[in-house]
Amino acid sequence: MKTDALIRSLALDAARPVVPLNWLVASAFAMGGAASVALFLAGMRLRPDFAAALSSAGFLLKVATMAALAATGATLLVKVGRPIPRTASLKRLAVAPLLLLAAVAVELVVLPADAWHARLIGRNAPHCLALIPFLSVAPAASLMWALRCAAPARPGLAGAIVGLTAGGIGASLYALSCPDDSALFVATWYSFAIAFVTGACFIAGRRCLRW
Repeated sequence: MKTDALIRSLALDAARPVVPLNWLVASAFAMGGAASVALFLAGMRLRPDFAAALSSAGFLLKVATMAALAATGATLLVKVGRPIPRTASLKRLAVAPLLLLAAVAVELVVLPADAWHARLIGRNAPHCLALIPFLSVAPAASLMWALRCAAPARPGLAGAIVGLTAGGIGASLYALSCPDDSALFVATWYSFAIAFVTGACFIAGRRCLRW
Protein backbone atom coordinates (compact mmCIF):
# COMPACT_ATOMS: atom_id res chain seq x y z
CA MET A 1 0.00 0.00 0.00
CA LYS A 2 1.35 3.44 -0.94
CA THR A 3 1.81 6.08 1.75
CA ASP A 4 -1.07 8.26 0.54
CA ALA A 5 -3.44 5.29 0.45
CA LEU A 6 -2.37 4.25 3.95
CA ILE A 7 -2.97 7.74 5.30
CA ARG A 8 -6.44 7.83 3.73
CA SER A 9 -7.24 4.41 5.19
CA LEU A 10 -6.12 5.48 8.66
CA ALA A 11 -8.14 8.67 8.40
CA LEU A 12 -11.28 6.70 7.49
CA ASP A 13 -10.75 4.34 10.40
CA ALA A 14 -10.30 7.25 12.79
CA ALA A 15 -13.59 8.75 11.63
CA ARG A 16 -15.57 5.61 12.48
CA PRO A 17 -17.29 5.56 15.86
CA VAL A 18 -15.61 3.29 18.41
CA VAL A 19 -18.01 0.91 20.15
CA PRO A 20 -16.84 -0.08 23.66
CA LEU A 21 -16.09 -3.78 23.95
CA ASN A 22 -18.12 -4.15 27.13
CA TRP A 23 -21.18 -2.82 25.28
CA LEU A 24 -20.56 -5.23 22.40
CA VAL A 25 -20.24 -8.19 24.74
CA ALA A 26 -23.33 -7.24 26.75
CA SER A 27 -25.36 -6.80 23.56
CA ALA A 28 -24.13 -10.12 22.16
CA PHE A 29 -24.91 -11.88 25.45
CA ALA A 30 -28.44 -10.45 25.45
CA MET A 31 -29.11 -11.23 21.78
CA GLY A 32 -27.68 -14.72 21.95
CA GLY A 33 -29.55 -15.46 25.15
CA ALA A 34 -32.80 -14.17 23.66
CA ALA A 35 -32.34 -16.35 20.58
CA SER A 36 -31.78 -19.40 22.78
CA VAL A 37 -34.90 -18.60 24.80
CA ALA A 38 -36.87 -18.35 21.55
CA LEU A 39 -35.55 -21.74 20.43
CA PHE A 40 -36.41 -23.23 23.81
CA LEU A 41 -39.96 -21.87 23.68
CA ALA A 42 -40.42 -23.00 20.09
CA GLY A 43 -39.19 -26.56 20.45
CA MET A 44 -39.18 -27.47 24.13
CA ARG A 45 -41.32 -27.08 27.21
CA LEU A 46 -40.95 -26.73 30.93
CA ARG A 47 -40.86 -30.01 32.82
CA PRO A 48 -44.37 -31.16 33.81
CA ASP A 49 -43.65 -30.76 37.54
CA PHE A 50 -42.01 -27.34 37.16
CA ALA A 51 -44.07 -25.69 39.90
CA ALA A 52 -43.21 -28.44 42.38
CA ALA A 53 -39.56 -28.40 41.27
CA LEU A 54 -39.23 -24.79 42.36
CA SER A 55 -39.21 -26.06 45.94
CA SER A 56 -36.64 -28.79 45.18
CA ALA A 57 -33.09 -28.12 46.32
CA GLY A 58 -31.69 -30.32 43.54
CA PHE A 59 -33.49 -28.44 40.79
CA LEU A 60 -32.63 -25.01 42.17
CA LEU A 61 -28.97 -25.94 42.62
CA LYS A 62 -28.82 -27.31 39.08
CA VAL A 63 -30.18 -24.10 37.56
CA ALA A 64 -28.10 -21.86 39.83
CA THR A 65 -24.89 -23.72 38.99
CA MET A 66 -25.42 -23.43 35.24
CA ALA A 67 -26.42 -19.77 35.54
CA ALA A 68 -23.29 -19.13 37.64
CA LEU A 69 -21.14 -20.64 34.89
CA ALA A 70 -22.73 -18.37 32.28
CA ALA A 71 -22.37 -15.30 34.48
CA THR A 72 -18.76 -15.89 35.53
CA GLY A 73 -17.76 -16.65 31.96
CA ALA A 74 -19.42 -13.49 30.71
CA THR A 75 -17.49 -11.34 33.19
CA LEU A 76 -14.21 -12.52 31.65
CA LEU A 77 -15.07 -11.92 28.01
CA VAL A 78 -14.11 -8.25 27.96
CA LYS A 79 -10.71 -9.00 29.51
CA VAL A 80 -9.84 -11.86 27.16
CA GLY A 81 -11.07 -9.80 24.19
CA ARG A 82 -8.33 -7.19 24.57
CA PRO A 83 -5.34 -7.11 22.17
CA ILE A 84 -2.90 -6.61 25.04
CA PRO A 85 -2.67 -9.56 27.44
CA ARG A 86 -3.92 -8.64 30.86
CA THR A 87 -3.77 -10.60 34.06
CA ALA A 88 -7.26 -12.05 34.04
CA SER A 89 -7.84 -14.36 36.95
CA LEU A 90 -9.80 -17.43 35.93
CA LYS A 91 -10.49 -18.36 39.55
CA ARG A 92 -14.06 -17.12 39.34
CA LEU A 93 -14.78 -19.90 36.84
CA ALA A 94 -14.32 -22.34 39.73
CA VAL A 95 -17.53 -21.14 41.41
CA ALA A 96 -19.89 -23.37 39.40
CA PRO A 97 -17.71 -26.53 39.51
CA LEU A 98 -17.19 -26.15 43.25
CA LEU A 99 -20.93 -25.82 43.85
CA LEU A 100 -21.51 -28.93 41.78
CA LEU A 101 -18.74 -30.93 43.46
CA ALA A 102 -20.16 -30.02 46.87
CA ALA A 103 -23.59 -31.23 45.76
CA VAL A 104 -22.08 -34.49 44.46
CA ALA A 105 -20.29 -35.04 47.76
CA VAL A 106 -23.53 -34.53 49.70
CA GLU A 107 -25.41 -36.89 47.38
CA LEU A 108 -22.79 -39.61 47.75
CA VAL A 109 -23.00 -39.33 51.52
CA VAL A 110 -26.80 -39.23 51.73
CA LEU A 111 -27.68 -41.91 49.16
CA PRO A 112 -26.87 -45.61 49.49
CA ALA A 113 -24.15 -46.86 47.14
CA ASP A 114 -26.54 -49.07 45.18
CA ALA A 115 -28.48 -45.95 44.09
CA TRP A 116 -25.49 -44.10 42.68
CA HIS A 117 -25.46 -45.74 39.24
CA ALA A 118 -29.13 -45.10 38.54
CA ARG A 119 -28.82 -41.46 39.61
CA LEU A 120 -25.75 -40.97 37.43
CA ILE A 121 -27.31 -42.51 34.30
CA GLY A 122 -30.64 -40.77 34.76
CA ARG A 123 -33.31 -40.86 32.07
CA ASN A 124 -32.31 -38.14 29.63
CA ALA A 125 -28.57 -38.34 28.97
CA PRO A 126 -28.91 -38.39 25.15
CA HIS A 127 -31.24 -35.36 25.24
CA CYS A 128 -28.81 -33.55 27.50
CA LEU A 129 -25.85 -34.19 25.19
CA ALA A 130 -27.80 -32.99 22.16
CA LEU A 131 -29.91 -30.11 23.47
CA ILE A 132 -27.35 -28.22 25.53
CA PRO A 133 -25.06 -27.71 22.49
CA PHE A 134 -28.14 -26.89 20.38
CA LEU A 135 -29.25 -24.17 22.81
CA SER A 136 -25.66 -22.89 23.00
CA VAL A 137 -25.21 -22.22 19.28
CA ALA A 138 -26.89 -18.80 19.18
CA PRO A 139 -25.05 -17.26 22.17
CA ALA A 140 -21.76 -18.81 21.01
CA ALA A 141 -22.14 -17.28 17.54
CA SER A 142 -23.22 -13.93 18.95
CA LEU A 143 -20.38 -13.71 21.47
CA MET A 144 -17.85 -14.89 18.89
CA TRP A 145 -19.00 -12.07 16.62
CA ALA A 146 -18.53 -9.56 19.45
CA LEU A 147 -14.96 -10.72 20.07
CA ARG A 148 -14.35 -10.80 16.33
CA CYS A 149 -14.91 -7.03 16.45
CA ALA A 150 -12.16 -6.84 19.09
CA ALA A 151 -8.67 -8.31 18.93
CA PRO A 152 -8.08 -11.02 21.55
CA ALA A 153 -4.45 -11.54 22.48
CA ARG A 154 -5.16 -15.26 23.01
CA PRO A 155 -7.81 -16.30 20.47
CA GLY A 156 -8.05 -19.88 21.69
CA LEU A 157 -8.63 -18.86 25.31
CA ALA A 158 -11.16 -16.25 24.22
CA GLY A 159 -13.02 -18.87 22.20
CA ALA A 160 -13.00 -21.28 25.15
CA ILE A 161 -14.49 -18.62 27.45
CA VAL A 162 -17.16 -17.98 24.82
CA GLY A 163 -17.90 -21.71 24.85
CA LEU A 164 -18.17 -21.87 28.64
CA THR A 165 -20.47 -18.86 28.69
CA ALA A 166 -22.65 -20.14 25.86
CA GLY A 167 -22.68 -23.63 27.36
CA GLY A 168 -23.83 -22.16 30.66
CA ILE A 169 -26.68 -20.35 28.91
CA GLY A 170 -27.73 -23.47 27.01
CA ALA A 171 -27.50 -25.65 30.12
CA SER A 172 -29.50 -23.16 32.20
CA LEU A 173 -32.35 -23.31 29.71
CA TYR A 174 -32.20 -27.06 29.27
CA ALA A 175 -32.29 -27.48 33.06
CA LEU A 176 -35.80 -26.00 33.06
CA SER A 177 -36.98 -28.94 30.97
CA CYS A 178 -34.78 -31.74 32.29
CA PRO A 179 -36.37 -33.92 35.01
CA ASP A 180 -32.99 -35.28 36.18
CA ASP A 181 -31.93 -33.24 39.20
CA SER A 182 -29.24 -35.56 40.57
CA ALA A 183 -25.91 -33.83 41.11
CA LEU A 184 -24.23 -36.97 39.77
CA PHE A 185 -26.20 -36.69 36.53
CA VAL A 186 -25.52 -32.98 36.16
CA ALA A 187 -21.82 -33.30 36.95
CA THR A 188 -21.46 -36.02 34.31
CA TRP A 189 -23.73 -35.28 31.36
CA TYR A 190 -24.06 -31.51 31.61
CA SER A 191 -20.28 -31.30 31.95
CA PHE A 192 -19.75 -33.47 28.86
CA ALA A 193 -22.11 -31.28 26.83
CA ILE A 194 -20.53 -28.02 28.01
CA ALA A 195 -17.03 -29.42 27.43
CA PHE A 196 -18.01 -30.19 23.82
CA VAL A 197 -19.25 -26.62 23.30
CA THR A 198 -16.11 -25.23 24.94
CA GLY A 199 -13.80 -27.36 22.80
CA ALA A 200 -15.63 -26.42 19.61
CA CYS A 201 -15.43 -22.73 20.47
CA PHE A 202 -11.75 -23.06 21.38
CA ILE A 203 -11.03 -24.40 17.89
CA ALA A 204 -13.28 -21.78 16.27
CA GLY A 205 -11.62 -19.03 18.31
CA ARG A 206 -8.14 -20.02 17.19
CA ARG A 207 -9.27 -19.77 13.59
CA CYS A 208 -11.76 -16.88 13.64
CA LEU A 209 -10.36 -14.55 16.31
CA ARG A 210 -6.78 -14.34 15.04
CA TRP A 211 -5.57 -10.95 13.88
